[in-house]
Amino acid sequence: MKLKILGAAHTVTGSKHLVTTRIGNKILLDCGLYQGKSELPSLNLNFTFDPKTIDAVILSHAHVDHSGLLPKLAKEGFKGQVYATPATYDLCEVMLMDSAHIQEHDLMHVNKRRVKRHEEEIEPLYSAEDVTQILSQFVKVPYHQVVELDDNTSFTFTDAGHILGSAAVHIDEKDGKGGVVKLTFTGDVGRPFDKILPAPEVFRQADYIISESTYGDRLHPNYGNTEEMLFDIIQKTCVEQKGNVVIPAFSLDRTQELIYALDRMKNAGKIPHIKVFIDSPLSVHTTEIMRKHAELFNAEILDYMKRTDGEPFIFNDIHYVVEVNDSKELSASKEPCVIISASGMAEAGRIKHHIKNNITDKRNTILLVGYCTPDSLGGRLKAGNKSVKIFGDFYDVQARIESLESYSAHADYEEMVSYLKCQQADKVKTVFLVHGDEEAMLHYKIILERAGFKDVKMPVLEEEFQL
Repeated sequence: MKLKILGAAHTVTGSKHLVTTRIGNKILLDCGLYQGKSELPSLNLNFTFDPKTIDAVILSHAHVDHSGLLPKLAKEGFKGQVYATPATYDLCEVMLMDSAHIQEHDLMHVNKRRVKRHEEEIEPLYSAEDVTQILSQFVKVPYHQVVELDDNTSFTFTDAGHILGSAAVHIDEKDGKGGVVKLTFTGDVGRPFDKILPAPEVFRQADYIISESTYGDRLHPNYGNTEEMLFDIIQKTCVEQKGNVVIPAFSLDRTQELIYALDRMKNAGKIPHIKVFIDSPLSVHTTEIMRKHAELFNAEILDYMKRTDGEPFIFNDIHYVVEVNDSKELSASKEPCVIISASGMAEAGRIKHHIKNNITDKRNTILLVGYCTPDSLGGRLKAGNKSVKIFGDFYDVQARIESLESYSAHADYEEMVSYLKCQQADKVKTVFLVHGDEEAMLHYKIILERAGFKDVKMPVLEEEFQL
């Protein structure tokens, strides 16, 4: 078995790894889109391999930095199957189509300017038709079901606890000498005390592990007082100051966790009649998918659902907004409210309009609840910039900027080491660190070596290994 790192090398985006089996079959682990404002998105333009040669894709989860180039793969000739959990398929159905529509919309404006300059128009990476094609190639695989890829190679999924349907991938290949080579790809690892999803599952002993390292140098704040802090922010802003709380939140997991927290506050009578708007079509769709897959929830939320109305994402004051005109009306409203909208880094979508409309008023609060790259609007607000550029104009930051780090869906380094405690470290030949920046990987490498893992590598793009 050979492993080649084709993405997420020394960066937290573009997950993509090629496994070549003993008999020459090529299996792609994830096919993610590079995101961000640096030079990384240029890597989306061309694959460094021929998509026609790929026999199968095994997808860890639906986030676009892991799934977002699948339609381009089909567009360029991939005819194989994409293996994913049922929930991952349902999420990809809406998230990949959303990605296609965003590309088409963004390029419409770019191409208008290019035409005026007599320049050639730019094509999107893929279209809605390409999304439909790749979705027809999906095969839904439940957790723990063994899938035979060829006469020597099989794989199973275990729950990674990161988002709905997320999975670690475990590939077993007969080595031709009576033994088996065992490779595990963690995908993105979730947290052990998530409010909605179960903790990441233990898994069989591996010879090799491809591990994410997003928070390899960070520890999350304690979950304990997070909801109390959320309550205090809403109370001070909406009740005392008659202002708005504007929350950029990723459409999947983060938005639902916030809604669930607000639902519990409402049921406990902690917060008065304050309207909550979920202003993102993608968030509306992903919340519906979450409701559809309640069988994947943890025991705590299932018990809560039994004791209440069974609807953790619906309460009297919540309003799901899909139509553009309804979204625009929010800016004209004078009634204090909570607005949760995508994207989580405040880089695109309706959230930028809401921040623009609320940022110059001292009564309002912009609440950041997840990771933001330094060059994103969310990152600049988090860094304390006194003025920020939105839609080409500068705005003074008068609103209060708050941050709640513990809503992250990624495990920190202590939680990741705890996840790997199911392994006998001295039996793992190599751990390959991916999906992390340089500083995070270096720190996590030291932590893993202290935990007994004897060979921890930080592969670079296009680096290949014989397993």
